[in-house]
Amino acid sequence: MNDRLNPATLQHLSRLDTQALGAHVAQSWQDRIVPALQRYIEVPAKSPAFAPDWAEQGHLKRVLHAAADWVNAQKVPGLSVEIVELNNDQGQARTPVLFFELPASSGTGPAPVAPSGQTCLMYGHLDKQPEFAGWRNDLGPWTPVIDDDRLYGRGGADDGYAVYAAVASIQALQAQGLPHPRIVGLIETCEESGSYDLLPYVDALRGRLGDVGLVICLDSGAGNYDQLWLTTSLRGMASGVLKVQVLTEGIHSGDASGLVPSSFRIMRQVLDRLEDSATGRLLPASFHCEVPAERLAQAQATAAILGEEVYKRFPWAHADCGGANTFTLPTTTDPVDALLNRTWRPTLSVTGADGFPALQNAGNVLRPYTAFKLSLRLPPLVDASQAVQDLKALLEDNAPYRAVVTFEGQGAATGWNAPSTAPWFHDALQAASLAQFGAGYGTIGQGGTIPLMNMLSQGFPRAQMMVCGVLGPRSNAHGPNEFLHLPYAQKLTAAVAQVVTAMP
Repeated sequence: MNDRLNPATLQHLSRLDTQALGAHVAQSWQDRIVPALQRYIEVPAKSPAFAPDWAEQGHLKRVLHAAADWVNAQKVPGLSVEIVELNNDQGQARTPVLFFELPASSGTGPAPVAPSGQTCLMYGHLDKQPEFAGWRNDLGPWTPVIDDDRLYGRGGADDGYAVYAAVASIQALQAQGLPHPRIVGLIETCEESGSYDLLPYVDALRGRLGDVGLVICLDSGAGNYDQLWLTTSLRGMASGVLKVQVLTEGIHSGDASGLVPSSFRIMRQVLDRLEDSATGRLLPASFHCEVPAERLAQAQATAAILGEEVYKRFPWAHADCGGANTFTLPTTTDPVDALLNRTWRPTLSVTGADGFPALQNAGNVLRPYTAFKLSLRLPPLVDASQAVQDLKALLEDNAPYRAVVTFEGQGAATGWNAPSTAPWFHDALQAASLAQFGAGYGTIGQGGTIPLMNMLSQGFPRAQMMVCGVLGPRSNAHGPNEFLHLPYAQKLTAAVAQVVTAMP
């Protein structure tokens, strides 16, 4: 791909009415996208990892067909859409995907532009995380509620809006007769389970994807709601279940304690091999990597923009986090260090537990086992598959008291580090952010994982990657009270349109 915008494209961009573009997008959101997202939120279309009977439930197909029907109803000239369904080697259905395709256009302005020979790929997903507890009394995961420019409900921001925003950006371009490259869209239903079904679809559709020169992934976050944010890195993830068993059945604690070691205490000992519980630092050197100089400089620039908001934005138990006389503190109050902690350093989270009775049923019994679901976030340059192997060896070796200690890996996804930003891409991002937000764009690493991105970078090494999204401060994807910030989503959609038409 050329690094500079050609003169005809520059001429078209000079005639671009950015205000009209934003207004067109805002109207699309108000009239067509928000009602569609409200219907989407109502469907508990949980990802296969949380709904193994997804095929019988039918929710994933329901939201996918609803999205396809919506796209068809827009009657975008030249746009075709289909639902693709494959089976695995055992003949079982894979989670379906939505694929759309639009030929390149030279535009209808006074100086038509020869469209790029490359393709713009737009990506999103429609599967959801489970309900989780702790929603506000007037909210719920499957109940869409608009409150103060926020659309609450599971999946609206992560990532149900993506397909609708992608098509709305195309409509906004066509409304002004602006040129655009060939565009394809790939919307999956397995992302929250690690995208394990996606690669077979990419292979099956590879001939139709074309020569991808720009990827727009609408499944990431934002540092604030005041400017466009480009994601420059994503952490990887290794997950699994660690189980410590000492008995075949529960025993009266008065009879056995003191002789039979507690499975919970052994669990603590085993985890001490992995994590320094006083600091949260992961101990194995193989789970760490050096932060590239460019990413360190970007973290410093982003810290200057966000300041204390980097850590204050979370729902701390004590409201005065970071201030004097506080009870709840973040791991660091240095904004640069805080950004690196959540983007380029490994961390451990225990996201579930088994072997524990509910509190009301917790009698005086020494439990036979303790099991934890471990979620290990890995720096972008650490191989996740190798990390799972290292994790298993570390945790299972030489168990205390000869307890039965097992680690069963349940997923691995290597992180992603963005390619160098081409000059045309930087200019397009800056112009779009200034036009739609009134401020230049920012760069930020994200602590989450999008398995597709590493796959696409390997498959299309020359492509620029516009990884962005609406998950800004307190939007709380995966947790209670998830919301989509509607004004930001509208501006992001318009910014995407501007970048697409700038593709040389």
